[in-house]
Amino acid sequence: MSFCCGASMIGTKGTVKHDRTQIHNVPLLFCPVCHRIEVHYWIEKEYEILLEYAQADEASEVDFEEFVELSDDDEMYENCVNHDDEDPLRVVKDQIDMALDLLAVAKQMSDEDWYEELKVRLRVLSQRKEKLLRKKAKKSYRF
Repeated sequence: MSFCCGASMIGTKGTVKHDRTQIHNVPLLFCPVCHRIEVHYWIEKEYEILLEYAQADEASEVDFEEFVELSDDDEMYENCVNHDDEDPLRVVKDQIDMALDLLAVAKQMSDEDWYEELKVRLRVLSQRKEKLLRKKAKKSYRF
């Protein structure tokens, strides 16, 4: 699994902007807690090479999938607990469940620093969950 600040990262594709060049459809990993984004480690080298060529050609936009053939997206993201095409509320609930499991481990190990970090993470995830629930409730009350 890919982790960031203790949360498992979500597999997705997106656009990465570097200087004046945007590269679309790049396989990414996204942290639902701190919102950090990183290029998937399987394709980092290909991304860097494509970025170099695009910048040398002064291209403003490039589609990653046009230049790099990916063998199997499913295999690339199989170690991700969640994916971007899932219900955001389900993703947050999964992240909360994992953080609660880790909280129990941190307590058992008497690791106070980790325990406090997990409590902060749980507060962030709980706030996100409440926001998603409010948004969902607003949609269901519309006529």
